[in-house]
Formats: sequence, structure tokens, C-alpha cells
Amino acid sequence: MTVGNVAHVGKRRQPSLAQLRAFAAVAECLHFRDAAAAIGMSQPALSGAVSALEETLGVTLLERTTRKVLLSPAGERLAVRAQAVLAEVGALMEEAEAVRAPFTGALRLGVIPTVAPYLLPTVLRLVHDRYPLLDLQVHEEQTASLVEGLTSGRLDLLLLAVPLGVPGVAELPLFDEDFVLVTPLGHPLGGREGIPREALKELHLLLLDEGHCLRDQALDICREAGREDAPVTTTAAGLSTLVQLVAGGLGCTLLPRTALRLETSRSSQLLTGSFADPAPTRRVALAMRTGAARGGEYEELAAALRQALRPLPVRVVNGTD
Repeated sequence: MTVGNVAHVGKRRQPSLAQLRAFAAVAECLHFRDAAAAIGMSQPALSGAVSALEETLGVTLLERTTRKVLLSPAGERLAVRAQAVLAEVGALMEEAEAVRAPFTGALRLGVIPTVAPYLLPTVLRLVHDRYPLLDLQVHEEQTASLVEGLTSGRLDLLLLAVPLGVPGVAELPLFDEDFVLVTPLGHPLGGREGIPREALKELHLLLLDEGHCLRDQALDICREAGREDAPVTTTAAGLSTLVQLVAGGLGCTLLPRTALRLETSRSSQLLTGSFADPAPTRRVALAMRTGAARGGEYEELAAALRQALRPLPVRVVNGTD
């Protein structure tokens, strides 16, 4: 680009960040009211911002009807650019905040449902005691939603089961934990130690709904034990419901050891059994964007968490494992 062209570009009207945020919200929600609520803007102001952006760019971004909003072909292309610009601005603000003072400002932490109830007390206590100026904001979602939130910039850090195998995402391992078998009273495997994995081939196993990584891990364990079919006739949205189904005699399930005390304390109709070594396990880690501006803080937080988690029934790993 020549100097003359640069000067010409500089004279063009530039879209504002507010306009880009408004358009990006509408592009995601395809609904003006929902988009306005998502970014805390009034609906008239949102509509005005999108119209102003269209005027500035000289293109029609949306196709408006009385019933719905659609992206025009130009809108489809430019929505991706708008999201990229907003992500870069967010990274700029994040880096500036990190330079000013570590462990201050907002930290948007995403946590999966099969970790949140059992580890958050330790996480929150650590943050309160060691990082009192950190504004920790917790979002509980399933793995796919969390990873999307991290890569899009909606979330800063994740606490979940790994490996993820997602390009551009770095994992900071925290610990490994065993799975245990939870059975109803009277079950022949209830209360036993050294249960062989092969026993899973004959069990009526209850699992979480699709979308939970714990369901996929349980199915992987079954396959490793030589079970080819998907042992699913009854599913649940959360571990609490799953355990109550077991207590009611509908089958057995697998629980991570960190969940065992809380989930089995609600019923006297349960027994637990442990597997023979090597027991099936899962690894829990923090995950961040590779090269995140606050990466040094996240690594320090991971190290502090490993120490804080030692009283739990887990095997803490070092950062290089």
C-alpha cells in the first residue's frame, strides 16, 4: 500500500467498538432483544449502532423481517472480522491489566459440572486468601461450550478434565484421580476392593447425558474393559441425580473420587467399590489460550492450586507431567 493510499484510508470513517460489539451480538443471537440483553445495551441503541455500522461500511449486514433477523452474505463475512477485532481489543485490555498489576481485575473461569461442586470450595478459598484483589467470575458449562468460550475470548481460564487436544490451548495439569464404582445395597460388587475392570462388561451402568466429558470417559473405560455395546438405558443431567438413581436400584455408576463424599452422603442405600491397580483415572487441569497475556499468572495460580488440593483424595502432579 502506498503512502497516498494510507492517507486515503485514514480519512475514511472508522467503525466504533460499540458498533462492532452490537453487530457481533446480533450476528450471534440473530435477535435484537436477546443481543441487547447480552451486551447490556437498550434495543433502540443496539439497532442504531448496527445501522450506523452499515452506513460507515457502506454494506448491508442484516436482512430484517418482522419475524427474524438474518445475516446478509456481507454480514456473514464481516461478522468473523468483527469478532476477531473485538478479541484483539480484549487481549490488548487484558495485557494492559496484567502489566499494571498481576492478580487484579476480572478473571473469567469456566468449570465443568463434574468438577465445580467438589473443587470450587478450594479454589474460592485460595483466591480469597491469596489474591483478594482478583475478581473471580465463575461459569459452569459443559466442555465444548467452555472450549468455545476460551478460544473466542469469552472466558480466560478453564478448570476441566483433559486432554483436550485443541490447537491454541495450553493445559496446566493439576492432579489425577481414580474412578470408583457406586452400587446399590446388596450388589455383589458393593464395598469390594480390587475390582477387575472386566467386571464392567456385565454391569448395568448409568451415565450422564451426552455432552458431559465424564460420560465419554466412562464409555472409554468400558471399551478398555472389553465392552463393545453402549451400556446406556437411563441417563441423568448431573451426578447428584445419577447417584440417586443408583440408590433406587436402577443400576451402578462410576464417580470420580473427589465427588464421592458429597454425592454418597445423601443416601444410606449405596455402597462403593474400588478397582484393582491400575484403576481407571481422569486428569484435571487448568486450560488457557497459548501465549495468553496473563499466562504467567495462570501458571502461578496452577502451582498454588496443586498445593491447596493436596488434602483431597487425588494425586497432585507437577506442571511438566
